[in-house]
Amino acid sequence: MQHPSALEMFEKITEASGGKQIVIFLDYDGTLSPIVDDPDRASMSSKMRRTVKKLAKCFPTAIVTGRCLDKVYNFVKLAELYYAGSHGMDIKGPAKGFSRHKRVKQSLLYQPASAYLPMIDEVYRQLLEKTKSTPGVIVENNKFCASVHFRCVDEKKWSELVLQVRSVLKEYPRLKLNQGRKVFEIRPMIEWDKGKALEFLLESLGFGNSNNVFPVYIGDDRTDEDAFKMLRDRGEGCGVLVSKFPKDTDASYYLQDPSEACPHTHEYFAVNGFLHVLTLLKTNSIGDEFLATIGGVETNAAKCVKRMYNK
Repeated sequence: MQHPSALEMFEKITEASGGKQIVIFLDYDGTLSPIVDDPDRASMSSKMRRTVKKLAKCFPTAIVTGRCLDKVYNFVKLAELYYAGSHGMDIKGPAKGFSRHKRVKQSLLYQPASAYLPMIDEVYRQLLEKTKSTPGVIVENNKFCASVHFRCVDEKKWSELVLQVRSVLKEYPRLKLNQGRKVFEIRPMIEWDKGKALEFLLESLGFGNSNNVFPVYIGDDRTDEDAFKMLRDRGEGCGVLVSKFPKDTDASYYLQDPSEACPHTHEYFAVNGFLHVLTLLKTNSIGDEFLATIGGVETNAAKCVKRMYNK
């Protein structure tokens, strides 16, 4: 199913958020950075970093990712953000003195799966040993979960790799196996996911039972569906799926994959452009140069922004 573009429907989104506090939640891989063969090289561009930094000055902003919190922080390098690593099982607030938002709890730290740390570390080591004979596999320790990346594994070896992973997990009934974009995720069997992390962060900001908030969650992976569903069930805000192709999703809108450049401007426009327009509308600083950039060919998105700016 093809959902409408978040850029094409930008005016509708801003109207729905009118008078409410916008809170931004962003996945990392495939959203702020392109999906790459080596997960250790999934760097975000300096342009995207500047955009997210500006975004955090306007709205409370969180990174919600399957990555280890420390690793994603080293990629993003912005102390003013919330970070929810390990699929939301490792949550940390902005560094002291960095938040511009009065509601933020500076000392926030929440780790609902802390009891599983020794088990995850043990499983990680066993997975390294069990899969070492499979060329191209990358096993990653994400602190409260482990990831087995098979993007560079020959497709003929995938079935064998699944058996290897399951042979390790059969000794750990308290862990579960999920699949993402060419990655197997091994996680604690607890009632916690990105949707729960989103709820926790909204509660921490003082918006737990508030109708005066408009959460926007942008992500590309199956694990982001928990957050999309939470927003849909809550009846507030919107989920935005980042994808090249139509998919079944609980998100309301979509944006292009960040690995695809805009054919008119030759820049990674979709996610960066959407976030950038949000900040410019917040600060009332949309100018002719930016409008020309998003115009290229007179797209509906450009017309929408121009119409809103000229009101």
